[in-house]
Amino acid sequence: MATTPLTQDSADRHRFRLRSIFPGDRRTAASSQPPLDRRELQALLVILALAAVLYTWGIGHGGVHPYYGAVVRSMAANWHAFFFGGLDPSGWITLDKIPGALWPQALSVKLFGPYDWAAALPQALEGVLAVWALHRIVRAWAGPLAGLLAALTLTLTPITVALNRHTIPDTLLVLLLVLAAGSLQKAVGTGRLLPLMVCGIWVGLAFQAKMLQAWLVLPVFAAVYQLAAPGSRLDRAWRLLAAGATALLVSCSWLLLVWATPEASRPYIDGTTNNNPFTLAFGYNGLSRFGNDPHALGAVAGTAASRTSGNTGWTMLVNDVVGPQIAWLLPLAVLALVLGLLWHTGQPRTDGLRAGYVLWGGWLAVHIVVFSTSNGNHGYYTAVLAPAVAALTGGGAALLWAEYRAGGSRRPALPAAVALTALWAAVIDGPHARFAPWLLPVVLMLGVCGAIGLWSSGPRSTRRALHSALAAGLASTLLAPAVWATSCLDPLYGGSPMSPLAGPVGPGYHALRHQHRAKPDALNTPSVRDTALLNYLTAHRSGEKYLLATQAAYGAEPLLRATSQPVLVMGGFTGLTPYPGAQQLSTVVSAHQLRYALLTTRRPRTPAVTWVKQHCTRIPPRAYGRVADGSFTLYDCAPGI
Repeated sequence: MATTPLTQDSADRHRFRLRSIFPGDRRTAASSQPPLDRRELQALLVILALAAVLYTWGIGHGGVHPYYGAVVRSMAANWHAFFFGGLDPSGWITLDKIPGALWPQALSVKLFGPYDWAAALPQALEGVLAVWALHRIVRAWAGPLAGLLAALTLTLTPITVALNRHTIPDTLLVLLLVLAAGSLQKAVGTGRLLPLMVCGIWVGLAFQAKMLQAWLVLPVFAAVYQLAAPGSRLDRAWRLLAAGATALLVSCSWLLLVWATPEASRPYIDGTTNNNPFTLAFGYNGLSRFGNDPHALGAVAGTAASRTSGNTGWTMLVNDVVGPQIAWLLPLAVLALVLGLLWHTGQPRTDGLRAGYVLWGGWLAVHIVVFSTSNGNHGYYTAVLAPAVAALTGGGAALLWAEYRAGGSRRPALPAAVALTALWAAVIDGPHARFAPWLLPVVLMLGVCGAIGLWSSGPRSTRRALHSALAAGLASTLLAPAVWATSCLDPLYGGSPMSPLAGPVGPGYHALRHQHRAKPDALNTPSVRDTALLNYLTAHRSGEKYLLATQAAYGAEPLLRATSQPVLVMGGFTGLTPYPGAQQLSTVVSAHQLRYALLTTRRPRTPAVTWVKQHCTRIPPRAYGRVADGSFTLYDCAPGI
């Protein structure tokens, strides 16, 4: 069947029909969405099934973050440690973060047992839920096609796949912020206060997952609501204040509860010199990371182990490590943002389509600015950009397709976007030509065919030819990120437990490639060396509360992943937290609660470490299964030794 271009009158009518499925005003947004038809439901189920497979296949072989894995096992062993985020089951000291993101992992381990897959399962579920939530949100904003494309794009974002297969807390942050964006969209469309308050609750819960990073979207959310929500300016302002107060209260709820708990009834707060949970959140994990004062608000100074360097600057998102994780569709998302705003100028203030572009474009822009100006970032931090890129891609592609079908001067935008995305893939994939060498030629071929086919279609073009060109363009757009995403199913390309990345990049890939060894850090599976140490400590233990004391978390992590025995961690994660002091450690030893201490040359020396070296006896390494000390030395602090 031949297709004919639309006249200007018919194009206008087509745009009107298109606009009718978009919640562009209060009445449309407040009405219920049309139900999914059979084909849309089938497509959504396929996307969710694909997400589930990508996020769960073989997650038991990926290893867990060595530090978070130790904390999760400790939290699963004791409800006191669970609530406060105890680094060991006794709750001696907390981890150096708010524990909210680890609560689902700890519950899963408590329910299913100390297995790697049990710790990683909540992240996979959170990833699938984020795909489902984004589909609903984008569908309500920009229609069924946009919702499906956004869901598929998020599913196939390489860093999303890599992160959702590991035990890093950012997956929960992404899910909660997506839910917050959905509530904001509903609040803007309906004018009701309740969805705006719910948005504040979601942001507050996201604070429990990643602290101050959750607040980065607040200026964007406030601007979108003030710009597009119905009501007077004053009415919108007081509603924003109410929602902001809700977000602040929920964000600080755990901090307030811990602050109100007597210090003797809770663990010491790691990362602080004053045992104050607000210092943990706003000093150690806040101002000290971005300002010039490493001791902001009483924080402990960061170390190389606690501070990330690299992956910063304005080219961060397109470097040869981070670029393949998140940037494949970045030009398309920016183009969609620009055209979406440009083509909706002159619309009423409450125009829902324009508000959506401001929302997702602002989300993207704020995070890019923060990451580009920070002191350093892990590559997986960029996972928080994925929902914005996916939403703009889905909404923009649907808009370009609608304008293409409507005809007129905007029609060439779609083939131009296809060509731009294919050419950009050459920039991102260029440094990795040896990885899947067939990928770039296929992407370019599909991109050229799609762009030319869409550009040249006219009155004599058949529907099959048009759909073939569209399919080629879509395939060229998603093929490269899909290949990098699916590479995570191979343990070689899934990144390290501490820094999950997709594809042949990052320290995890190079370590596995050159050393040909399995990933360490598994739960309940100590190494031969750690097993020998545990056997020695267990055999010589005589009723002491603590299995041993370690200098910083570094030495405790493998033991805490392997056993639920209490371990006294001196100095917390960095080794610099002033707890316990020398006198406190002496008191614990004198009370026969502790006998052994494990020191390391890889962490700073503190008064407690000095006390151990002065008052305890070094144990020959062969006694506990080692040929030499290496970086660790075991001491016996029993009186009279």
